[in-house]
Amino acid sequence: MNRLLPAFVLLAVPALAQAATLDGASLSLAWGLPFAGILLSIALFPIFAPGVWHHHFGKITAGWTALFLLPFAVSFGAGTSAALVVHALLAEFIPFVVLLFALYTVSGGILVWGNLHGSPALNTGLLALGTLLASVMGTTGAAMLLIRPLLKANDNRRHNVHVVVFFIFLVANIGGGLTPLGDPPLFLGFLKGVDFFWTLKAMALPVLLLVSVLLALFYALDSHYFRKEGVLPRDRTPDSAVKLYGLRNVPLLLAIIGAVLLSGFWQPGISFDVLGTPVALQNLVRDGLLLLIAAVSLRITPAQVRAGNEFNWAPMLEVGKLFAGIFITIAPVIAILQAGQQGQLASLVRLVTGSDGTPVNGMYFWMTGLLSAFLDNAPTYLVFFNLASGDAAQLMGPQAGTLLAISMGAVFMGALSYIGNAPNFMVKAIAEQRGIAMPSFFGYLLWSSSILLPLFLLLGWMFF
Repeated sequence: MNRLLPAFVLLAVPALAQAATLDGASLSLAWGLPFAGILLSIALFPIFAPGVWHHHFGKITAGWTALFLLPFAVSFGAGTSAALVVHALLAEFIPFVVLLFALYTVSGGILVWGNLHGSPALNTGLLALGTLLASVMGTTGAAMLLIRPLLKANDNRRHNVHVVVFFIFLVANIGGGLTPLGDPPLFLGFLKGVDFFWTLKAMALPVLLLVSVLLALFYALDSHYFRKEGVLPRDRTPDSAVKLYGLRNVPLLLAIIGAVLLSGFWQPGISFDVLGTPVALQNLVRDGLLLLIAAVSLRITPAQVRAGNEFNWAPMLEVGKLFAGIFITIAPVIAILQAGQQGQLASLVRLVTGSDGTPVNGMYFWMTGLLSAFLDNAPTYLVFFNLASGDAAQLMGPQAGTLLAISMGAVFMGALSYIGNAPNFMVKAIAEQRGIAMPSFFGYLLWSSSILLPLFLLLGWMFF
């Protein structure tokens, strides 16, 4: 795919702005098949052919992307295709992956070392801490920071699967619901113009309610298992004082927040046109600062600290390859959705739209959420954001309830399956490496459906 891009760019001059005006009403749903293919590959390959997926996910994604781009170039011209690719990369993919890269790099430079004993109170406290940190350093950063200390604290417990399951619920998903830094869907909304503090204010109550109930449920369940175990086996991990290493990265986390806020508050009105895609100066500055912060973290963090975290670039490479394909192939789907009743997804539009033309927020909540659970919550958020109108000002104003429904569905229901959010599988893999017999794909679904779906029904009734 990377080799094709220069050729597209060289041929793009005659049709620089055509991608921005793609007529969704005239597009067939067949143009969305490569996008669906990528998402289904993410969902099914890890279950039915994990070895193939582990070694070849980049090639599979590139294959689906080429299956879209080559026919699209033949039908609409190489110039339009080039403009579409450049828009996907500059307006969505690069800002998205640069933030994840900065958060992943800086959080990977903070090491919690030592041994704790996994009592119900301690486990609940660690889950609460991780949930709080998730909105500051991202669900991926918070999950990678705390999963190993939590596993070590419970390595002599006979019953510890539930600890990891609730960790996925809270730290890898729901805790990221307060800020655009927390979860990729919310950052995509921020890139589309959703105010940083709108997310904080709108999501505060549902996140607080859900987190409070889940922490209380976890404490009760963990206390039950703790009492059932009686005298615990000898702790396999030698006692040692808990210490934090790499604290020089903490100011860098604050710097990441500052860089993101800067791009929201500083609006110099300067932008550069790249093949029909406007690139605002404040966004260039933000991304440059984020890369600089990551570089500083790599420079000042001792190698032993990253080794203690078992830090490597594999998760970032996976995210980068997958989302490059997703953001390119999703373009015709978004165009069709934006065509509304004139597009070939009119039935979907009618499903979430009342007879008077107003959005049905409850349907937005459930459809965004259930698709987020079985596909991926970031592109699903983007699809329904554009379906609702795609106008951030409108969605923060008269349609604020719709934006809340989309945000809650994408963030909360990403916890329903291992494939709903990137950290879910990462946490599962680390737990299995430590000898924990994690539930299968469908076993985890049973856990999540039993615990989370009744809470989501309650939230849907309360808010929509």
